[in-house]
This record gives sequence, structure tokens and C-alpha cells, in this order.
Amino acid sequence: MKSIVVILSLILSGIFPLLAQQQPANIPGDFADPSVIRQGDQYYAIGTSSEWGPQFPIFRSTDLRHWEQTGFLFDHSPAWASGSFWAPEFFYHHHTYFVYYTARRKSDGVSCIGVATSAFPDHGFKDHGILIEHGKEAIDAFVFNDNGQLYITWKAYGLDKRPIELLGSKLADDGLSLTGQPFTLLKDNDGKGMEGQSILKKGQYYYLFYSAGACCGAECSYHVNVTRATAITGPYTHYSNNPVLTDEGNWKCPGHGTFVQDTQGAAFYLYHAYNKNSHVFTGREGLISALSWNTDQWPVFSHSTALENRSPLMRYHYDFARVNNDIFWQWDFRNMQPLYRYANGKLYLSGKYSMQNPSGIALTLRPYSAAYDISTAVVNHNKSSKGLVVYGDAGAATGIAVCGNKVVCWMSKDGKRSVLNEQTISDTRLPVYLKLSVFPDFTCRVYWKQQKEWEELSPEKQPYTINFLPPWDRSPRPGLSLIGKEEAAFSFFEIKYR
Repeated sequence: MKSIVVILSLILSGIFPLLAQQQPANIPGDFADPSVIRQGDQYYAIGTSSEWGPQFPIFRSTDLRHWEQTGFLFDHSPAWASGSFWAPEFFYHHHTYFVYYTARRKSDGVSCIGVATSAFPDHGFKDHGILIEHGKEAIDAFVFNDNGQLYITWKAYGLDKRPIELLGSKLADDGLSLTGQPFTLLKDNDGKGMEGQSILKKGQYYYLFYSAGACCGAECSYHVNVTRATAITGPYTHYSNNPVLTDEGNWKCPGHGTFVQDTQGAAFYLYHAYNKNSHVFTGREGLISALSWNTDQWPVFSHSTALENRSPLMRYHYDFARVNNDIFWQWDFRNMQPLYRYANGKLYLSGKYSMQNPSGIALTLRPYSAAYDISTAVVNHNKSSKGLVVYGDAGAATGIAVCGNKVVCWMSKDGKRSVLNEQTISDTRLPVYLKLSVFPDFTCRVYWKQQKEWEELSPEKQPYTINFLPPWDRSPRPGLSLIGKEEAAFSFFEIKYR
């Protein structure tokens, strides 16, 4: 009955999710470096947004299996930060929600750790600015409450000609300043990498989990190791059977997670990994594994149902005549300032973008699969180019658009935009329907129609490659696009996963 009520409420809001199978147990789509907390019977998770705005998506669940996005940490970028919004860390203390996050400082490009607080877990956060600056970078915050004394840990020296270290410091009780001098938890003497740490206490031991190897991209080698000590400051002993979490089933390069206990006291690890099929086209996705312990009191991660239960075969239809709550659009905040509004049954898109961005404005969503169809209807005609896009970065995108009396297939590659194919529209008084299809081999086809059947506009009516789209640390996004000064108007947006 509850699921029927949810579906009906979505239909009434203009958002239609049509499920082919049970919803996935993981958090599908680009959701790297996740952090999770539980308050009562509610779970909240937050993940990296990198160069997408708004920063840091927040999800909610009641069972650690079914997740829904509820918002973002920031509506607007913090004044001190310019980009690289990574590794947010959720923490609850003194009836306050804290998020410790990484970002680059505008003045010099150095990555620092900032902190924001709210009385609520998914909105209302106030930024308090930089908490930790340390040498050439300080990233990957993790906070631990050791019987009333707060500690914060982070990664240092990743950009120096010296071994990486995981550092720690006492944290003031208000969570907003360090006390005492930083100390070393672990040092990467083997040169295999060390980051994304989290700490658990069990019995006499403090267990320090960390990720090693290359985090991102097609050549990733990420995995999770564990060490333990009888004091939080160490010395730590490495587990002889490391790694404790590595490639499994259809997933590769797991790492950078945090722990949470469910309402029954069972412990789970929320982390990210790449799907071996879609890989960089869906980015690092959130997975959950159960934690248990062997007879020597070392941790064991179970083969979670999340590893096999991923079912992205869904269709989301966003009817702009009926939408009365926001869709969680994202955009490349470094290179564009989109303005959008819902009125008269349409989404109107305008805004500004940098001269170095040949792809214009892209209002996008996180993809759940590397095989999908997106479609829309352009309902106004002017000189601007407006339509569908798969956007990777400012100089890497492709799409199909209506421009004046033509429909065009276009691509931005290596920072230059080119028209791959075009056709004249016979009647500019009618809406133009557009469709863009992405396939698992990282190719694309585009189509258009007015009143007849779909007509393919792909170059030579053949799939064309888009394997150049993904940036190094995140997935490309499908969505709506605008290139030009005149406003675009759309009646709907649909994404159908295959």
C-alpha cells in the first residue's frame, strides 16, 4: 500500500517512474566517496559532486536499500571555494548535523577542508569556511568520537615529494576548530596510495580502514585495507590478509566509505565502486556491504545483495505541465550559470556560460546506466540552439538541437564545436520532438520528428562514438541544453534506461 501511495504522489507531481524490476539496493549513478549516518529510523547519505553544482547530493533511506534524493548540501557554492568538491563527511553532535568537505580555495587552488552545519540533515546548512589547511592539500576528512573526545583525520602530502600520510587532530567540542597539534596515524611507505579513511572501535582495538590504489578512471585499482591499534594515535598493525574489500562480481575498484549501524545493531559499510559494464559512464556508484568479524577479530565484508540486485530498468517522465516539486538538476557550475523556471506547462531555460564553453548550458541528471534514451519536445523557435545533450565537460559534449529552421546533430570535442548533420524543419509552428540514445559500447544515435515517425539524424545514420566524454573523476550527464542568448522552452523530459 505504501508503494502505491508513493507512485500516485509522483504521478500527481508530474514525475512518472515506471519500474521494470524491484528498485536497486545500491545508490545508482555517480555517487563517489559516500558518507552515511543514522538518526532514529532514518539514514542519510552524502557524496562527492566534484565540478557539478549544486554541491554534494544528499539521499535518505529507511532501510539502507531504497534511497531517494532529498536535496543538496549547498544551494550556492561557498564563497571561499572554486571547485573540486570532494569527500563530504556526515557527523551528528550536540543536536547538530555537520558536514566536513573538501574543496579548492579560490585564492590559490589549494584543496582545504571546510565545514557546514544545520539543525536538519538535508537542508539549511550554514558554511563556516575553512577548518583545515595543510601544505599543498588537505582532503578526505573523517570525524571520530572517542568517548567524548572528538578527533578529525585527513589525507596529507599527496602532492608532495614525500610519502602520503593520514593525519589526525583533536577537534573542539563545537566541531569548528582544531585543538593541539596534528599527529600521524599512518604513512604510505609503500607508495601504493592511502586515502578515504574511516575508524571503528571494537573491544580493545581501533580499526583504521583506508583506500589504496588509483581511485578513478578506466585504469583504476582501488581497494580497501585495514589496520588496528590499541590507541587511536597508533601504532597501527596492518592486516596480513589485506585487502579486505576488492573487485567482486560486476563491480570493480571499491573504496572510500563509512560505517553505519542499523536499528538492529548490525554494521554496514557504504562505499563506492565502478560497474564493470558501464564503468566511467555511470561513475563511481554507492554500494553497501555488511560487516562481520573473524575469529582473530579482523573485519570481513559480506557479498552484499547490493552487488547483484542493481536494476536500473526504469523510465522517468518529467511532465513540466504537472511538476510541482523540483527535479534534482545538476550543471557544470564552473562554466555556466543556468536559469530555469516552470511556467505555462513548460520548462524555460536561459542563463550565462563562459566563452571557453562551446557546449553552452546543460541542465542534467545523474545517469543510472550506460544504456538509455532521452527525449524532449522543443516548443519555441528562435535563433538559439536548444535540445538534448550528453555533457561531460565544457569541451566534451554531444547533442541534438533545434536552431532556427533546422535540427542539428552536434558535438564538442577538444574544446571545439562542430555540426555533424542537419536537416531543415518543414513547419516551425509545430513542436519538434528530439531523442538521443546512448549504448553500452559508448556510442550514440540521435533522432527527431514532428508529426511523423522518428527520423535519424546521426551522421550517415550510423552510431557515432562518444567514449571521449567522461572526465577523469565523474560521469557524463544527460539532459537539456541551450546555446545562444534566446530562451529555450521544453514541454517534458524523459529518460528511459535499457
